[in-house]
Amino acid sequence: MSELYRASEHEPLAGDEWSEARAEAAIAAIIADAGSAYDGTRWPFHPADQTDDGPTTIYLGAAGVIWALHELGLSFELRPILPRTGETQTAEFTALNARQKVPVLQDGSLVLTESAAIVTYLSDAYGQPDNRLFPTGTQERARCLEWCFFVISELDATSLYVMRRHGDLRHIYGDAPLANEAAAAYFQKQMRTVERALDAGPHYILGHRFTAADILLSTCITWAVRYSVPVADTVLAYNSRVTARPPYVRAVETNTPPAATVRV
Repeated sequence: MSELYRASEHEPLAGDEWSEARAEAAIAAIIADAGSAYDGTRWPFHPADQTDDGPTTIYLGAAGVIWALHELGLSFELRPILPRTGETQTAEFTALNARQKVPVLQDGSLVLTESAAIVTYLSDAYGQPDNRLFPTGTQERARCLEWCFFVISELDATSLYVMRRHGDLRHIYGDAPLANEAAAAYFQKQMRTVERALDAGPHYILGHRFTAADILLSTCITWAVRYSVPVADTVLAYNSRVTARPPYVRAVETNTPPAATVRV
């Protein structure tokens, strides 16, 4: 039995069509739904809560884990944590994750953080032969992990998140146009590896089977497009194929929660 805690220190990636105006509207709806239980600083969640039908999510943010949940056909509960309200700083949340960051997966006694680690665990724990997100062969799994590590380190953390910090979040981290330009150039350079892999004509990045690497890579591609970073046509065509998958469509719908708690 699993519970997934998710919040918005890392806000929705491109493709979720989330704007500040929509965020404010959603927050207003959540506060109205919470009523007197909401004290203006945190959402009143309960880490000890357990459900009997799948993962529970507290979340308002990156869609990769939600996408994986839909690919694996798992049920889960979605509870938004409001952005920059100090909710990840509370004693309750810190008891789950001392780093005070999101995402957090709680599956029984297991508490797990980091999107890529959570996607890996969910696939290993709940994946079936027809939907698991990692190959079972040693070498094939290593190749998939190689792509996952490349995406989260070189494309996300080193490139796109730098642009996010000094773009969308410049009011927190400061305006740094030179850093943004360098990050965009670095992203384009690293994407040549992706372009070469796709030039061979595979349906997905590792061939004809969809994997966790596609979830992480597609998320970054969509984010780059949102930031107006030039992306090759072959990469855009690949991303269109990946995001046409029904689980992705359901993930985007789920990733724009209309109220405080959504059970999927």
